[in-house]
Amino acid sequence: MDIISIIIMTLITVPIVEFTQGAQRIILGVILLLFFPGYTFTTALFPAKRNLRGIERAGLTFIMSLALVSLTGLALNYTPWGIRLNPIVVSVTVLIILLSIITLIRRRRLSEEERFALRINIRPSGWTRLKTFDRGLYIALAVVVLGALSTLGYVIARSKPQENFTNFYILGQEGMMENYPSTISLDEHADVTLGIENNENEASVYTVKIIFDSQEVQTIGPLTLADKEKWSSLVSLVPSRTGQNQKAEFFLYKNQETMPSLNLRLWLDVG
Repeated sequence: MDIISIIIMTLITVPIVEFTQGAQRIILGVILLLFFPGYTFTTALFPAKRNLRGIERAGLTFIMSLALVSLTGLALNYTPWGIRLNPIVVSVTVLIILLSIITLIRRRRLSEEERFALRINIRPSGWTRLKTFDRGLYIALAVVVLGALSTLGYVIARSKPQENFTNFYILGQEGMMENYPSTISLDEHADVTLGIENNENEASVYTVKIIFDSQEVQTIGPLTLADKEKWSSLVSLVPSRTGQNQKAEFFLYKNQETMPSLNLRLWLDVG
């Protein structure tokens, strides 16, 4: 029943971690990442009671949880999804369920008496019967687990609130941050894509002023963007004379401020 309970708790924990905030999300997330992966891996590898002692199984559970979650994050780093909350939660959930299925299959080959299953039975007399070395190992493991949880809690408590910022960028001719126009003729124009992304945690109003060769040529806005909303538009720079290193400047004003918050520059040679 321990494996079935882990599968059920994992499926219940995933939406809670995904869609809630606060202490319950942290506690359930720690259980999902630091206990379930290692326990299902250990029981899949050693399904019989005789394979491992209690302290060995507990230590391997904690160590393998850290290793499996770390390897999952490393693998995700080389995928289009990257190391983000949703991909990690989904990947670890799939891993837990697969290992649970392997455990159930391997346990069926053993008799009821031979199978290992987690049972919490706290008996003070059992502690006194342990050897001194085993008691030391249990204490050391408890210290390591409490230290890891304390470190996690400290990092969460001391973490800085999310910074507010705005992305202001120019994209080149292929929609990338490269291959910007640099040389054009007098009868041509240079096209770039101007973009704004609001990460201010609130709606913001933006205005863009474009100055080309010391002359204001265009004003865009005001644009109202909700938090996490993006805006982009194609902008054409039309030269009025020939010359080298003609400067195009893009000034971003936020919430009707008189001073620009950000500015970008582009140089063109006009032949």
